[in-house]
Amino acid sequence: MVFEFLNKSTLQTLPYTVDTLTSICETIITSSREHDKHLYFCLLDLLSAFDCVNHSLLLQRLEHTFGFSGMVLRWLMSYITSRSQQVAYCDQLSLTQSVQFGVLQGSVLGPLLFVLYTVDLSRVVANHGLILHQYADDCQIYTNTPVDDGAAAIDQFFRCLDDVEAWMNSSRLRLNPAKTQVLWLGSKYQLLKLNIQDVPVLSTSVRVVDSACDLGVVIESGLTMSDHVTAVCRSAYYQLRQLRTIACSLSGDAKKMLIQSFLSCRLDYCNALLYGISGGLIQRLQSVQNMAARLVTGARRRDHITSVLRQLHWLPVKQRIDFKLTVMVYKSLHGFAPLYLSENCQLVTDVGRRYLRSSDVYRCTVPRTQSQIGNRSFMAAGPWLWNSLPIEIRWKDITFEHYGRLLKAYHDFFA
Repeated sequence: MVFEFLNKSTLQTLPYTVDTLTSICETIITSSREHDKHLYFCLLDLLSAFDCVNHSLLLQRLEHTFGFSGMVLRWLMSYITSRSQQVAYCDQLSLTQSVQFGVLQGSVLGPLLFVLYTVDLSRVVANHGLILHQYADDCQIYTNTPVDDGAAAIDQFFRCLDDVEAWMNSSRLRLNPAKTQVLWLGSKYQLLKLNIQDVPVLSTSVRVVDSACDLGVVIESGLTMSDHVTAVCRSAYYQLRQLRTIACSLSGDAKKMLIQSFLSCRLDYCNALLYGISGGLIQRLQSVQNMAARLVTGARRRDHITSVLRQLHWLPVKQRIDFKLTVMVYKSLHGFAPLYLSENCQLVTDVGRRYLRSSDVYRCTVPRTQSQIGNRSFMAAGPWLWNSLPIEIRWKDITFEHYGRLLKAYHDFFA
């Protein structure tokens, strides 16, 4: 009741990491591959970002920029400022000291307060014609440009970073140029035309890399997702080897719970980005899931895996990807997704077309694409998968819980 600005619908539209990364990959695909441009992509690194938030500046911006006042502002002031800390070392405690700066990174409000604190950063970046996408303290700045204008894009970015650093200094924050990562994103043909290997970042020079980890997903220059699949498989096989040594001492429910905690979350994390990747990469992920299913059920290597997955009520990897995409479309159509995603999902009735029978069955418009990788973008893949669902699943007034159950049963049938 205190946060009047955060009603239920607002909380449901707060972005997740998959929303942020989907939007970034959407820009990469449509600009780099569809419009024959490459993307200059930079991952900024902030030094101890959450610990450097100035309390007085934060409260001032909450009051003057967002209109917080009265009991809400007093409650936030108490939440932010009334904290203390001490250090324990060799069974001894230091003196208690009050916390003068920072917001709690592991709290629910910490990331939200940090975003409100740095909201003006997007204006600074937009003034230079660049795009900023921010998730808490993870900042990505990028721009699409023709291959021949790579040097101009670097100069534009360098001038932007000067203003960003000035704004950061006024906000008591600091950039870490040494850990800032820069990538060129585009097709192999476009990247071969670029011979720029080092770019200036403030007072240092940064080497252009072929891949980088952004919000837990490895993005490489060609957006094949092969590096990300390799990283997921490596981590998953390590967890499976550890669990196999104690599997004989665990019950079936305990093994299933551990697999869900250590493995399924890795396979499902941001898997909407894996739509349309090569069959070989999908098979590598499927092999991980098959091994996990056999570990839980005790099935032999020669046993057919389909019946084992049905016994566990697990969808195969490909169906899990389709499931995630159609859930994102549902949220976009019902106002539960950020605007930068929901604007890519438009109903037939919302685009000025004449009345059609398809208007009565809640169909989405599917944009035309110019390349195979263009079909992987959310604006093309999401609506296409949505339209392929039975009418009773994509009914307009269906609740999210009912939709999830029907969608799961639908994919179970075709698995």
